[in-house]
Amino acid sequence: MEWINNTAYEIQPQNITNKQEKEKVAKKIAQKVKAGDIIGFGSGSTSYLAIQEIAKKIEEENITITAIPTSYEVKMLCQELKIPTTSILNCKPDWSFDGADEIDKNHNWLIKGRGAALFKEKLNMVNSGITYILADESKFVEKLGENFSIPIEVYPEAVNSVKEALLDLGVIECTLRKAQKKDGPVFTENHNVILETKFTEIYDTLEEDIKSITGVIESGLFIDYPIEVLCDEK
Repeated sequence: MEWINNTAYEIQPQNITNKQEKEKVAKKIAQKVKAGDIIGFGSGSTSYLAIQEIAKKIEEENITITAIPTSYEVKMLCQELKIPTTSILNCKPDWSFDGADEIDKNHNWLIKGRGAALFKEKLNMVNSGITYILADESKFVEKLGENFSIPIEVYPEAVNSVKEALLDLGVIECTLRKAQKKDGPVFTENHNVILETKFTEIYDTLEEDIKSITGVIESGLFIDYPIEVLCDEK
């Protein structure tokens, strides 16, 4: 028996920017899917479009794959599209795909985490042979931090101590991410909070330095991971 009202449709991304460009990238990633693949499914609007394209391929070619979703909304979408899911506790991904908030000019440094799924996104990435970063032209910057802050997932009781420790790393802005349509902060799926941060400089060991702070769960800085940027080449 199915539910009359399907919540999966209510959490779809609205007003997707650069949609045509993102749809072309989504089709490219769907072409890489093979029967039996275990794939890490990222979050965000481009990943949403990619998942739809993958679902079409599964139906058209009558193949089976397994997804490791990085967020509840992606898991719900997979369930709606009848794509089997598992967790990284049970399976290791053959490969993954995800989006990004910013990509540097060399295509090997990223800022991610606007959707607050950075921990699971990085968990998929470090355990995949390759992660394809799905990007449109708006994601590319000369220098990271031009348009977005670096999100840092923090254990709630450690917020003040983490803020103080970040000062030693050159943080110049550090604010708690607030929720919309509710009082208080955003809580991640891991029941942690997010600090939005800007630094005087994003240097090559900053990610490691942030992670060394007690109370930090994960940072939205992704430096030198096994990635390949996939975009709509014009």
